[in-house]
Order: sequence, then C-alpha cells, then structure tokens
Amino acid sequence: MSKGKIVFLNGVTSSGKTSIVDAIQFKSDEFFYVVANDLFENTIGDNYLREDYWKYLSDAIIMMYHTAKLFSDHGKNVLIDGILVERPELKPHYEKVKDIFAGYPFYIVEVFCPLEICRQRNIERGDRTEDQSDWQNKIMAKDIQYDCTVNTNINSSEECADSILECLFGRSEC
Repeated sequence: MSKGKIVFLNGVTSSGKTSIVDAIQFKSDEFFYVVANDLFENTIGDNYLREDYWKYLSDAIIMMYHTAKLFSDHGKNVLIDGILVERPELKPHYEKVKDIFAGYPFYIVEVFCPLEICRQRNIERGDRTEDQSDWQNKIMAKDIQYDCTVNTNINSSEECADSILECLFGRSEC
C-alpha cells in the first residue's frame, strides 16, 4: 500500500487555514481527513493547560504529527491545519517536523495573510485576541522550505485550494 499524501497548511491564526481545508475537502474526494492544532489542544485538560500551556500543547502537537503519519501509513491523504512555531519546548520544531515526515509524501504550504487583516479577522471571530496573529508571527519558524504559497487576502479560500491542488499535484482533483 502506498503512503497517503500529507499536506501541512502553515500560517498564523486567522490567516485562512481552516477555510482552505474546508475548500480542499469540498473540491477533492481524497482529502477528507484533517488534524489540527485546535483539535489536539482540546484533548488536553484545562488544568494542565493552565499549569504549563506550552509543555502540554507541544506534546499534543508532536502526537498530532504522528497521527498524520498513521493516516498516511494506511494510504489516507491528510491535511494538517497548524503553525510551525519555535518555542523552547519544540525547538527545533521545523527540523523535528522534517525528521518525523522523512520518507513520506509531505508538502508544506505557506498560508499568508497580512497581519493587519488577521487582526481584523481575530476581532470578527471573537474567540481570539486581536494580537494573537502578531505574537504567533514573532515565534513562527524561519527559513521554511515551502512547496507552495497562497495569499488569502488576494484569493478566496476556494481559489487557494485550487492553487494548492494544482501546484502540488498538477490538477485540481487529486
């Protein structure tokens, strides 16, 4: 059995990752699995998050990557909705990700949106702080080798999904 494709959508909160995931899942019947930072954060008890947020979140994020590998091992394509941050608990995060997914059909997509637009989206969402995208941007991993970049300020989620599918797989349906 061949390994499933793993596509990591990397960007700060409110950059449009989840909307692109939804659009890819609508456009491609091969990408119906998704793992996401938010989903894995919800697996941690609130008392642990209050005790040492980054320690427990970092553990859950590494487990998320191994979960994505498990889907791939079973021939299933999977989308990762996340952000590569360089916190002491994860350093070197980007290098760890490359090691975990070595030998897998793994692609990293930069989901870009200007921070001022992300700030506005954070306010509109109401479940994020206005500056959350700003501080995530400051700790985001640097020098990432992206396979594809999309800009959600210029293009709709559907257009970004089409660009990703075309860029990575040479067709709009994988």
